[in-house]
Amino acid sequence: MKIIVLDGYAANPGDLPWTPLSLLGDLTVYDRTAPEEVAERAADAEIVLTNKVVIDKRQFEALPRLKYVGVLATGYNVVDVEEAARRGVIVTNIPAYSTMSVAQMTFAHILNIINSVDYYARQNSEGRWSRQPDFCYWDRPLRELAGLTLGIVGLGNIGTAVARIAVAFGMEVFALTGKDLASLPEGIQKTTWDGLLAVSDIITLHCPLSDATRRLICKESIEKMKKGAIVVNTGRGQLVDEQDVADALRSGQLAGYGADVLSEEPPRPDNPLLHAPGAFITPHVAWATFDARKRLMDIAVANVEAYINGAPVNVVS
Repeated sequence: MKIIVLDGYAANPGDLPWTPLSLLGDLTVYDRTAPEEVAERAADAEIVLTNKVVIDKRQFEALPRLKYVGVLATGYNVVDVEEAARRGVIVTNIPAYSTMSVAQMTFAHILNIINSVDYYARQNSEGRWSRQPDFCYWDRPLRELAGLTLGIVGLGNIGTAVARIAVAFGMEVFALTGKDLASLPEGIQKTTWDGLLAVSDIITLHCPLSDATRRLICKESIEKMKKGAIVVNTGRGQLVDEQDVADALRSGQLAGYGADVLSEEPPRPDNPLLHAPGAFITPHVAWATFDARKRLMDIAVANVEAYINGAPVNVVS
């Protein structure tokens, strides 16, 4: 059985073994695959694994032997699942492998902004502390998280993990969620969108991207926030209007924006958030801790093995 990995480098740049997957079939791993290379590279494959390489109707038509597509991520929008279903192709994803890693990055951004960590570290590397007459200095407000209000948009695995961390910090937590009030973890209050905008000192985004959530954070919603609010986005870049966020940072309506995602990745050099004051952008690495990637690899192998055994799991098609 021929197994092709189209773009294995991001999930496994060489610090994890492909051996367990190779024991399940004739394995070929490509670091990266351009769209025009998919048909040739996967021509004889029954099993294809992809992270960000798109498998759409055109690719399915070029790959008649394809029976299984394993997405090396939780989001599976890179695969036309409706076309896969029409053709009887099984598509699986890898749920919940990076929950704690993404929650951790969410708070890395929050703590960096609220404590000005990057700001002071950069200044002191240039000698500012060494020039001070006192043992310490600060020229920005210093605040505790305890007592601040965190608004969480989306209360799935990651949103719930973020909420629990926030409660441990002593924050008041509100959530915009479809879950009923009785099922919410202790310490989390359900609210409306306008209610969340009005009360939150910090808003963090953990909802799926859809027509309803695209540009959720925009000029209109920012104007409803507290002046000096902070927004953190470890979900999808398209959840925010990037120009509107950059403008709000410059005007002071937003005090900070921390994001691990942008609307286009890699971003264009003229992306407005790359040079906006108070914007801190990490290169989509929240999911990429060694621990999370090891779980990803283990689940990917288990998904393929389950398919081969005739009992596929984590099926999304």
